[in-house]
Amino acid sequence: MWCLQSSGGVHSCVVADGMTRGPVVKFPSATRAWEAKDWMSREENFRKIKQSFDSTSRFARLNELDIRVAARYLYLRFVAETGDAMGMNMLSKGSEICLHYMREVFPDMSIVSLSGNICTDKKPSAVNWIQGRGKSVVCDAVVPGKVVTEVLKTTVASLVEKNISKNLVGSAMAGSIGGFNAQAANIVTAIYIATGQDPAQNVTSSNCLTLMEATGEDGKDLYISVTMPSIEIGTVGGGTVLSPQASCLNLLGVKGACSENPGQNAKTLARVVCASVLAGELSLMSALAAGDLVRSHLTHNRSQKSEDESSPAHKKCCEV
Repeated sequence: MWCLQSSGGVHSCVVADGMTRGPVVKFPSATRAWEAKDWMSREENFRKIKQSFDSTSRFARLNELDIRVAARYLYLRFVAETGDAMGMNMLSKGSEICLHYMREVFPDMSIVSLSGNICTDKKPSAVNWIQGRGKSVVCDAVVPGKVVTEVLKTTVASLVEKNISKNLVGSAMAGSIGGFNAQAANIVTAIYIATGQDPAQNVTSSNCLTLMEATGEDGKDLYISVTMPSIEIGTVGGGTVLSPQASCLNLLGVKGACSENPGQNAKTLARVVCASVLAGELSLMSALAAGDLVRSHLTHNRSQKSEDESSPAHKKCCEV
């Protein structure tokens, strides 16, 4: 993190905001399902659906309804802003009200499930990777070549090559969805536990694309960026009310709801997550490039410390 601070910091922005819920409904025939999709897709009818959805909350606002047809099933992906809450409960409540309204228009529609897995919550999916879920965040930084060589003990060329071969080509060879990174999940999980998020949502929230390029005069400096399209996060509700987690949020200046600009605290926390992931990516990739990964693990291994503490010399010291 010091390398980034001394290099001008990390720049970040939230490029999209929308929690999702994806119910599945069924019609007597595929033709009837298509007719319902056509009706729901019309702007004047979407406004009616949005009015029903928005009436359920002071903060939840429906922005989009993505509709997919599979035979006589319709999968309805509601996308809404939810203020400073992560928003799953808001989406569930609003979606349910909308389904009841739709059934008034289409009496032959049956509600199969409030969640049809196209949301998608806590499962790997291409839809979250491509369309996003929660906060979509991008951040980047430029690290001077001198810092790369003197502090990170490697070179720009080595980092760029390893990022391509490992995070891009290697992940593609593995058939990864959203896993084009070195260790985003480690950082996301740690922050989620510390700030009262749902750790299980690490599955989607860790979707991350890490890029590294040579930049600056003669390509001596390192440009690094991470793109995270589906950070599911909030600063109110859930575990954020627990004392230790609330203290961490307070330390970051994002505890609770933002009264001046609802939703801003959650967006700021998402940017913190993204910037922290960038720092973690730079650290691990540098360790791999410098050949320090195994050595550092062995040097700071906790089990080694435990063995030292159980030694006769340690026990004698404690007895004294």
